[in-house]
Amino acid sequence: MKLEIGKFIVKDVKFGEKTFYENGILTINKEEAIKFIKEDEHIIDVDLVIAKPGENTRIVPVKEAVEPRIRPDGRAVFPGVTGELSMAGEGRLHALKGISVLGVGMHWGSFGDGLIDMAGKGAKYTLYSQLINVCIVADTDELEERYEQQKKNTAIRMASHRFAEYLGQTVKELEPEEMETFKLDPITKRSEEVNKLPSVVLVMQPQSQMEELGYNDCIYGWDMNKYLPSFMNPNEVLDGAMISGSFMPASSKWSTYDFQNFPTIRELYKEHGNSLNFLGVIMSNLNVTLEQKTRSSIFVAQMAKSLGADGAIVTEEGYGNPDTDYILCLAALEDVGVKTVGISNECTGRDGASQPLVTLDIKANALVSTGNVSEIIKLPPADKVIGELEALARDGLSGGWPYDEILGSSVKEDGSIIMENNAMFCGDMIAGWSTKTMKEF
Repeated sequence: MKLEIGKFIVKDVKFGEKTFYENGILTINKEEAIKFIKEDEHIIDVDLVIAKPGENTRIVPVKEAVEPRIRPDGRAVFPGVTGELSMAGEGRLHALKGISVLGVGMHWGSFGDGLIDMAGKGAKYTLYSQLINVCIVADTDELEERYEQQKKNTAIRMASHRFAEYLGQTVKELEPEEMETFKLDPITKRSEEVNKLPSVVLVMQPQSQMEELGYNDCIYGWDMNKYLPSFMNPNEVLDGAMISGSFMPASSKWSTYDFQNFPTIRELYKEHGNSLNFLGVIMSNLNVTLEQKTRSSIFVAQMAKSLGADGAIVTEEGYGNPDTDYILCLAALEDVGVKTVGISNECTGRDGASQPLVTLDIKANALVSTGNVSEIIKLPPADKVIGELEALARDGLSGGWPYDEILGSSVKEDGSIIMENNAMFCGDMIAGWSTKTMKEF
C-alpha cells in the first residue's frame, strides 16, 4: 500500500470574510464555520476560538484533537465516521500541518478530559502547546450524561472530526508544499536485503474497555469493544482508520491527531530497510475480564510468530486495569520467542513510591516509561481561559478535584491551579513523542 500525504505548513490562523488557505495563512469565516458546526442539532451553543503558541492561554476541558485533512478524490477523511466506508492507507491526502482542531467543553468536563497551557511552565507538558489550535468551544443537549463522571461527548467529538475535514477543503485543489510517502511492500514480496534485517511488528492497544458502546476508540467507525486483534497496514492508522474515544484519563489518551501522526510508526518507517524490516501493526485491544485479556494476548503472540517477527514494540493507551493486558501481551510475545519492548506511562503515586504498573512479569524486562500520571503540577493563573476553568475541579477530571484536606481545591481563587499530571491533555505522549527527559540517579 502506498500513501502520499501532501503537507501544507500553516504559519498563522485568523478570522476573515471567507475561508481559504494562502501563503501559509489559514483564514476562517467564523460565522459560516459556526453555522456548519451547528448543523448537528445536539450542539446548542458554540464559539470558535484560536489559541496560538506563546499566548498565556489555558484551555479546559479538552476532549479531542484532530489534524485538518482532505482527500482530493472525495473519499471521507475518516471512513465510517465522516462519510462512507472505504479502505484507508492508500492514495493521496492533503494535510494542514502545525495546527489542530480541538473539541472543548463550554462548561462541562469529564473523567477523560484534559488541560492545555499555551505558554509558561505548563506548555512543556503537552505537544498541543506547540500547535495553533482552532478550538470548537461547545455546549450540547446531551443532558442525560451532563453530571456523570464518564461522558461520551459525542456531539463535540464528532464536530471536531467534521470540522477538521471542513478546514481541509481549503487545500483540496492546491499543490502541496511538501510530500511524504509511506509505502511497504507485501511481506512475502520484499527484497532479500530487507528480509535479512531483524523483523519488527508494532502492537497497539487502543482503549476499548467500556462495554456500553460510544466511549471507546473506533476503527473504521466500529466501536473497538467488539474488536479482536487483527493485522493492519500502518498506513491505515496514519490515514484516518482510527479515531479517539472519550474514555481514559487525559494524559494517557491517544487523540485522533496522535493516530494521524503516530510517531512510533513514523520512526519504524524511517528505519525500515536500514536497520530493520517493519512488518506492520497488530492492532489489539484492552479488555475487562482476565479471560478476555488472555485471549487477546494469545491472538497477538500467534500473529507475531506467524509473521516471523524477531522483535515487537507494545504500547498501551491508559494505565491501571489496562496494565494487565499490556504485561500479558509482553509475556506472551516473549514466550513465542519475540523480543519485546513496552512503551507506557506509570502510576507511582504522588510521591513516586508505588508500584509503577498494576501487574508485572519478569519477562517484561525492557520497558520505556513516559511519565508518572500522579505527579503533582502547580501552574500560575493564565491571562485567558478557553472553556471553563472550574470544570477541572468540579467535573471529575482525572487529575483534578473539588477538595483535598491538604491541597484544597484544584482551582484556586486567583486562577492558579494544582492538579495531577493525569489531567494534562495527552501529556504522557505514549504515541512516541515526548518533551520529557530522564534523570539519572
